[in-house]
Amino acid sequence: MSDLKAEWFVALQRVLPQHGLSRLGSSLAEAKTPWLKNFLIEQFIRTYNIDMDEAASDDLDDYEHFNAFFTRALKEGVRPIDQTENSIVVPADGAVSQLGVIEEGNIFQAKGKSFSIASLLGADDEDSQRFLNGNFITIYLSPKDYHRVHMPISGELAYTRYIPGKLFSVNDTTTQYVDGLFAKNERLVCMFDTPVGRCAVILVGAMMVAGIESVWHGHYQPNTVMTQDFRDQAVMLQKGEEMGRFKFGSTAILLFEPGKTTWADQYKPGAQTKLGELLALTSN
Repeated sequence: MSDLKAEWFVALQRVLPQHGLSRLGSSLAEAKTPWLKNFLIEQFIRTYNIDMDEAASDDLDDYEHFNAFFTRALKEGVRPIDQTENSIVVPADGAVSQLGVIEEGNIFQAKGKSFSIASLLGADDEDSQRFLNGNFITIYLSPKDYHRVHMPISGELAYTRYIPGKLFSVNDTTTQYVDGLFAKNERLVCMFDTPVGRCAVILVGAMMVAGIESVWHGHYQPNTVMTQDFRDQAVMLQKGEEMGRFKFGSTAILLFEPGKTTWADQYKPGAQTKLGELLALTSN
């Protein structure tokens, strides 16, 4: 896309009623009228060349509405989870947007653009300090991808923080033109205690995302920042276990403390990711 077209694309997003469009899209995606939801699903499969052989069910009648199809489960064994003892695994199908070191508290977004840990997590606190000079990876889930996010490492949920925000697209074009994009968009911060210290998994919403869900809470859609403490509830999830899902294309960001992880060599910006594959090795 040329610079002029990209600038117009981003400018259009700024003036569009992002939340209104997303609510409209959500209503359509939740429609249960059989002919309508089947039409939407069929068109989507055709447009994005969805491999239904991987789905737990290839019968469209098994999906209550489009969103049920979009967040469909996979067949058992389609995404084997790497069992190396000190492995961290890919949490979602998608593509690497960026990865690297959190330098001076800033996470690289695109050329000339970054955002702070504190702004992403929604608080300048002890946890934002934990990740100084740590490692991060940003994984973009396109509409064609499997849209459930799984645990990269076994951990116990400490707390979550839901942060309302904008709903810019999170594709490559927008990340290059909107400063601090991932710290502006709606997001769910999930903080886990793991064998290598704190690990943050941040689910970032985007244009037309009809919602973010977690396995312990369900659907998130409050209008204000909402922090929930789970330390007394023993929410323990194993490596590879589902933790949440998106109802349209979006982004997952992982943060690790410094000196705890080493990325596998094959992961560079633009590299494709498959759930369960080896992503990194821990130092423990």
